[in-house]
Amino acid sequence: MRKLAFFLFVVMLALFAGQAHAQRCLPKMKGIRLSSGMADGFYSPSSKNETGYSFGASLATYTKGGHQWNFGAEYLRRYHPYREIRIPVEQFTGEGGFFCNLLSDGSKTFFLSAGVSALAGYETVNVGEKRLFDGSTLHNKDGFIYGGAITLQAETYLSDRLVLLLYGRERCLWGGFTERFHTQYGVGLKIMLD
Repeated sequence: MRKLAFFLFVVMLALFAGQAHAQRCLPKMKGIRLSSGMADGFYSPSSKNETGYSFGASLATYTKGGHQWNFGAEYLRRYHPYREIRIPVEQFTGEGGFFCNLLSDGSKTFFLSAGVSALAGYETVNVGEKRLFDGSTLHNKDGFIYGGAITLQAETYLSDRLVLLLYGRERCLWGGFTERFHTQYGVGLKIMLD
């Protein structure tokens, strides 16, 4: 019986070695966030589908109370149906924002935060090509875009260095020739650096 108890004790030590829940989200801790999501609905390859997808990468720096500053870049591609094809609209944006910790559990495993971000970047319609396959001409122009976003984000720690993210956000951008508002939702991973 003693051998079994000792064996279980050693297994428990191995499983929980390096687990320091109190050392999460401390001021000046940093993490790299990689995300992927859908934009304006659920993406499908159908020529009638208007939705799109997005990819992003950012650096998060924590402050007191589990709040964080976020700086990064994002690529968003959305489609507009035209006859039997879809015309792509691409946005390349840089982002800087602050996320306020709204809720966390006692073990510092789950966090819910809300964020406000400023965005600036470039939008291109049909990869800059004005003439379509049937001879029609696009009047939409490529150009610089600017605006902001609000985000609701849930984080759960898978380990001390790996965090799973679920997010929903609304972007509002001016300066482009397409829609101003884009609703996004998706998943991501955050890799804690220190």
